[in-house]
Amino acid sequence: MEEDWTPVLGAAPLLAIAAGAIALILVLIIRFEVHAFLTLVIVSLLTAVAAQIPLENIASVATTGFGSTLANVALLIGFGAMLGRLVEHSGGAQALADKLVSVFGEKRAPFALGIASLILGFPMFFDAGLIMMLPIVFAVARRVSGNNVLLFGLPAAAAFSVMHVFLPPHPGPVSATEFYGGNLGIVLLLGLIIVFPVWYLSGYAWGKFVSNRIKLPVPALFGEKDDDLPSNPPKVSTVILLLLLPMLLIFLNTGLTSLGSAGVVDTSALWARIAILLGNSPVALLIAVVVATIVLGFRRGEKGSAIEKIVDSALGPISSVVLITGAGGMFGAVLRESGIGDALADTLDSFGMPVIIAAYVIAVVIRLAQGSATVALVTAAGLVAPAVLEGGFNEFQIAAITLATAAGSVFAGHVNDSGFWLVGRLMGMDVKTTLKTWTVQQTIESLVAFAFVLAIYGVASIF
Repeated sequence: MEEDWTPVLGAAPLLAIAAGAIALILVLIIRFEVHAFLTLVIVSLLTAVAAQIPLENIASVATTGFGSTLANVALLIGFGAMLGRLVEHSGGAQALADKLVSVFGEKRAPFALGIASLILGFPMFFDAGLIMMLPIVFAVARRVSGNNVLLFGLPAAAAFSVMHVFLPPHPGPVSATEFYGGNLGIVLLLGLIIVFPVWYLSGYAWGKFVSNRIKLPVPALFGEKDDDLPSNPPKVSTVILLLLLPMLLIFLNTGLTSLGSAGVVDTSALWARIAILLGNSPVALLIAVVVATIVLGFRRGEKGSAIEKIVDSALGPISSVVLITGAGGMFGAVLRESGIGDALADTLDSFGMPVIIAAYVIAVVIRLAQGSATVALVTAAGLVAPAVLEGGFNEFQIAAITLATAAGSVFAGHVNDSGFWLVGRLMGMDVKTTLKTWTVQQTIESLVAFAFVLAIYGVASIF
């Protein structure tokens, strides 16, 4: 932004503007089939004008939102696509898919992929984990009869979402715990209790249900399945180690950062700073790509020019994903800058409802208004924090309120959420299908988690 400004519209007109903008996006994309990237950019600019953001600030707000989103996801998508293409081309994805199916069986393959994603999702951010897991998901989906990506993709994506929203050391729950003055260990403990049943109902069970009604073929994001597999595919253990490499590096980063915040580790030491750098998500994926070019390329007899073409072929299919995801971030940034989230949250905060319900509802409203789950969680926690700090709650109640806020922050991700576009485009879904599958999944995840958290809060209130 070029200068500070104060929103001049109240909650009602801002809500009407946001609702109109969302409706316009859906009409342009679904009814008139305007490209999603163009639609999001145009509607973002119109929304900024309608919300009376100063004209001289509109371009800065829009481009900052676009750029900040891409700063988080563009490198992850690019490196993840390269890694996926190398694994796919070498025959490693197919080899791992065959192994998973032979060990768990075709019927349990979606469950196995979901469990693997839950494990990977503990240290990894949602977008980084998803893009890394997708080549295996696609390979298993092609391997199993039916070739339906939803049966395998939704459980995996839901697993990364659940872990990212509810468990430390991810930024949302950590920040909310700090706002509420909670115990991070108890938040982690209660989060671990709820993540599996929440994933099972909202990811695995919902994925099985909706895949019986919507048949969606596996997209060619990492290249089509080769009819003739390489004569020397990598060992399954090699592929697994390649996938674990960025996870372990990222886990080192988050672990050291958490220990540093607790005063256990001196993160100013050179070794710690190097480890934290290597565990930064884009850097970790870059290292994995470099290792993959050596292990899956040069060591298998591929020449440099051939490897360069393989890696380059991964970038074309994901260019649309990157731009649309960035445009989704632009739209969300415009809505945040308009002040709609704060205006609605302030209105709800004055209703006098129980603190745990208020935290959930405020997070839901902010999520629906501006898109980002992390922003919704942190903003709602900041608004509710005074009531929590003065409420005399015990540590388990505070942890439950923290998770209730997290549950609200994931509710019904739709067109103003960059994650909506990321999941939809990576899995080859149009907007209508993404709304029917992913938006509903996020809603179920939110409601189921809130139900579990309310039960925990009730038990904690007895003691």
